[in-house]
Amino acid sequence: MTKFQLVATAAMGLESIVAQEVQDLGYETRVENGKVYFEGDETAIARCNLWLRVADRVKIVVAEFPAHTFDQLFESTKAIEWENYLTVDAAFPVSGKSVKSKLFSVPDCQAIVKKAIVERMKSHYKRLGFLDESGATYKIEISILKDVATLTIDTSGSGLHKRGYRQTQGEAPLKETLAAALVKISKWSPTRPFVDVFCGSGTIPLEAAMIGQNIAPGYNREFISEEWSWMKANIWDDARNEADDLAKYDQQLEIFGSDIDHRMVSISQENALEAGFGDIITFKQMQATDFTTRLTDGVIISNPPYGERIGEKETIEKVIRDFGQVMKDYPTWSVYMLSSMENFEELYGKKATKKRKLFNGFIRTDLYQYWGQKSKREI
Repeated sequence: MTKFQLVATAAMGLESIVAQEVQDLGYETRVENGKVYFEGDETAIARCNLWLRVADRVKIVVAEFPAHTFDQLFESTKAIEWENYLTVDAAFPVSGKSVKSKLFSVPDCQAIVKKAIVERMKSHYKRLGFLDESGATYKIEISILKDVATLTIDTSGSGLHKRGYRQTQGEAPLKETLAAALVKISKWSPTRPFVDVFCGSGTIPLEAAMIGQNIAPGYNREFISEEWSWMKANIWDDARNEADDLAKYDQQLEIFGSDIDHRMVSISQENALEAGFGDIITFKQMQATDFTTRLTDGVIISNPPYGERIGEKETIEKVIRDFGQVMKDYPTWSVYMLSSMENFEELYGKKATKKRKLFNGFIRTDLYQYWGQKSKREI
């Protein structure tokens, strides 16, 4: 097995959750903005892709070096032993980004990195002509920050938020990785009832179900590194067998989702069926303000509409105001609302126990956390 420097990328504000996930898999971490670094072998690549719920991607950090000139970028890239990663027929598209650096032209940086790798590969494999790039794909990224270049290879392919269960979605779907983060932040346990009163396409209840039954989020999808010759099939088989052994398919769950839009309820039901939770999650068409229950010690996690269109803001403000009144009757329930409305607490009628700044895509939001009182019920 080979030791790699790996990095799990994450949305701003979620690094600590991703770091905990990596640590739970048995790896020591180092955290920077949007990145969680750790060391691991081929098995770590497979396990992290399968298990990380909140990370965006898992990448191999190939090299870091100063890059003040194009010559420096070319020679440093060419000096890397790319043959340890890429086969002679490897396809290796190069993407890039540059921030606060002398080499600010991203297309030029990409072209130079590509040329340097080609030169290295042709020399090592003793090829005179073009490399045909007809084999497995290795997505390479050149990232330059303050004149320091970092070269990485993406092991995930499609972002880790793509679990494979989403058949259809609404206009503004919540990313699965953020939905999982919301569940993790709430510290919900599978013995407690769970509700999403603005369920949309059902992402938050589906992520809760996977967490509740300890199902690896990447279990039913493929990853780009599965094509790589040095990522042997048995590595992935063993990782998936481990995930299967650790799943708690018999764990009973009380998970409910509702939405005012009947189309979204239908979409949620389709997605739940695809994910294998058709009999576990109950979806219902209703207004959030019609919420009622005899259960105690539950958790509500929702991403209500932000009211960005003309005429919508007043409507959603009234819903939040009325929902805050409804929840006064359920003091043992904890409520977590992700909203971009700066006056959310005023509308809800109560100051949040805690607020956490998060980004829903490029929208700056706050997670308003209202912790419930513990009842005498055993949790």
